[in-house]
Amino acid sequence: MSNIQKKTDVILIGAGVMSATLGSLLKELAPEWEIKVFEKLANAGEESSNEWNNAGTGHAALCELNYTSEKSDGSIDISKAISINEQFQLSRQYWSYLVKSNLIRNPQDFIMPIPHMSLVQGEEDVSFLKKRFEALSKNPLFQGMEFSDDIEKLKEWIPLIMEGRTSNEPIAATKIDSGTDVNFGALTRMLFEHLENKNVKINYNHSVQDIKRTNDGAWSVKVHNINSGKVEYHTAKFVFIGGGGGSLPLLQKTGIPESKHVGGFPVSGLFLVCNNPEVAEQHHAKVYGKAKVGAPPMSVPHLDTRYIDNKKSLLFGPFAGFSPKFLKTGSNFDLIGSVKPNNVMTMLAAGVKEMPLTKYLIQQVLLSNEKRIEELREFIPNAKSEDWDIVVAGQRVQVIKDTAAGKGTLQFGTEVISAADGSIAALLGASPGASTAVHVMLEVLEKCFSQHMKEWEPKILEMIPSYGMKLMDNPEFFQDIHNSTSEVLGLGQKQLAYN
Repeated sequence: MSNIQKKTDVILIGAGVMSATLGSLLKELAPEWEIKVFEKLANAGEESSNEWNNAGTGHAALCELNYTSEKSDGSIDISKAISINEQFQLSRQYWSYLVKSNLIRNPQDFIMPIPHMSLVQGEEDVSFLKKRFEALSKNPLFQGMEFSDDIEKLKEWIPLIMEGRTSNEPIAATKIDSGTDVNFGALTRMLFEHLENKNVKINYNHSVQDIKRTNDGAWSVKVHNINSGKVEYHTAKFVFIGGGGGSLPLLQKTGIPESKHVGGFPVSGLFLVCNNPEVAEQHHAKVYGKAKVGAPPMSVPHLDTRYIDNKKSLLFGPFAGFSPKFLKTGSNFDLIGSVKPNNVMTMLAAGVKEMPLTKYLIQQVLLSNEKRIEELREFIPNAKSEDWDIVVAGQRVQVIKDTAAGKGTLQFGTEVISAADGSIAALLGASPGASTAVHVMLEVLEKCFSQHMKEWEPKILEMIPSYGMKLMDNPEFFQDIHNSTSEVLGLGQKQLAYN
C-alpha cells in the first residue's frame, strides 16, 4: 500500500463502555502495549453507553422477569438469572478494584444503591412470581429477597404505584435491597480519563471506514478524521470493534468467515421522564413488570428511580420503536446496507419468523402520547400527562443468526464474534450489555489472547477475585465479596451474613 501505515499494538473502535473496559483491563495486564481508540463522535459514552440511552439497571436478574422462565412442568428455570447475576458480580469486583487502586474516584458518581422490584397483577402472574421468589430466594446470590401480596405492605414499598389503584385483581411484588442504578455514561467517561492518564491516545471525531487484513496477518484500519477531512491508515495486531450498533457493518468489512450469515435488526426506544420533582420523590425503586404477550424481552415495562448528574430522576418505559438506523447518529440506509449475499437468507428467515415482533413495533411507533400515558397509568394510576416528557433512548441492534433453533433466529443478548486466530473481535447485541461488560471483555481476552492467559491469571484474580469460579457454590466467599464491594463502592448495602 502506498499509504503510510501507523503501527500500534491494539486498536479499539468506539469509545463506549465495552472499549473502555477492555482498554482498562489490557492496561493492567500488559501496561507496555500501545493502545489507540477511534470514536466517530466528539466525546466518550455518547451512544448506547450514555445514561439517557439505557435503563441504567445494574442487570443482576434481581427484578427482570424475562431471565426466569416457567417450564412445562410448572417449575421455574433460574439458570439464566444465576448466570447474569454472577456476571454482574464480576463488574462490581472490577469497579471496586479500580476505586481501591485510585484509578477511578467518586464511585457515587456512577453507582448508587436502589431496591430492585418485580411487580405483577392477575392470579396467573402472581402465582408465577411466588414460584420465582421461592426458587431464587433459596440461592445465596438472591439472599434478602422479599415477596408480598399484602396491599398494606405494597403501599409501604411503592406508595406512588399503589395510590389510586382501584382494581380488585390480585397484585404482588418482590423486593431486594442489593440492587443498583448504574450511570454507564459517567463510568465510561471516568474509564477513558483513566486511559488518557495511562497514555492511551483517544481520537475523537474519527470515523472508521474500512478494515482489511495485511499480508503479515495484522489489520489495517482506514480512518477518516472528520475535523480535517484527512484519511489515515493505522495497523494493529489486534482490533476490537466496540461500536454498538455500528459494529456489524465494520465486522462485515473484515470478511472473516465468522462474520457471514449474521444480520442485525434495529430497535429504537422512548422513555417518559418525570419533570415534577414532587412526584419523583414519592418513588424509590426500579420496578419491572411483565412484557405484554407478543412483545420482545427488551420491552419489559419498568418504572425506575435513576441518578443522573447526581440528581434523582424518574423514568418509565421503554416504548419500542423502529428506525432503520443502527445508531442514533446513524444513517437511514444502515439496515439495507447490512444485507449481504451471505446473510440475505438469514435476514429473510428472521423476517418471516418475527412477524409478531414487526407488528408489535409498528403498533408502538403509532402510539400517541395519550396512549403512552395510559400505559404509564398501569403503573401510576394517578399519573398526569403534564408531569411527563419524552426522551428518545438509544438504538439497539439485535443479532440475527442461524442457530440450532433454525435459520434467522433473533438473539436477545450480547455476543462476541471473533476471528479463529483471535486477531479481531466484535461485540454485537443488546441487553444486559453494559452491566456485564467485565464478563464479556474477559471472554474477549480468553478468545483472543489465550497465549497470555496463564501469565495474566494472577493479576486477573487480584482485580476480580471470583474469576473462574461460581459464587453460588461458594456462599461465604460471595458474602465477603458482596460486603467488601458494597463498602468500596459506597453502596452502604446491608452486610450479608452466612446462615
